[in-house]
Amino acid sequence: MLRQRIRSRTSPVAAIGWIVLVIVALILIWYGLMLVLLALGVAGGFVDAISGYRSAFDFLTGLTPRDIGGTTRLIAGLAGLVAFLVFGYAALKMLPRPRLARGSLTLADDEIGTIELRPRAAERIAELAAFENPAVSAAAGRLGDDELNVNVHVSRAREAAEAMRDVQRRVREALERHELPAHTVNVTLTGFDRAARRELS
Repeated sequence: MLRQRIRSRTSPVAAIGWIVLVIVALILIWYGLMLVLLALGVAGGFVDAISGYRSAFDFLTGLTPRDIGGTTRLIAGLAGLVAFLVFGYAALKMLPRPRLARGSLTLADDEIGTIELRPRAAERIAELAAFENPAVSAAAGRLGDDELNVNVHVSRAREAAEAMRDVQRRVREALERHELPAHTVNVTLTGFDRAARRELS
């Protein structure tokens, strides 16, 4: 059986983050190039004409406390808050959210056609086999790379060990009966009835 692939879910909102990232990267590259030109001895007036770095520097250094009033602070504060929320949300959406991409299991592929088994079908076979044990009150299967994991919930704690061994045997027999490829069957106890918990002591 082929190894399971991992797919990453992306949100359309992540495009905002990528756009901002590209803009910032272009700005850094552009002004890095200006520094290289200045280091090579290119006239400062020419560099300022194409980049405006000196004009921006003079404007910022010429600001005084009187130039920044209450209205300006309010606008800057609100703009900063909005930018924080928007860009923070975009950054959150840019985080990868991997998930297993389960594919169908090919049972036969010849000139007549292809026979495929969906993962859920194999899991359902395992769950039905587990329910054949009267001690099992709930079961859930999960098909992995080369293994089939079955989580079971039993009605009585004292029957847990025997029920898990029986479920493993029944699932293996069910796979053979349906002529499915052999998998490692792992059975995990996920719980038992509350009324029977005292039996563990």
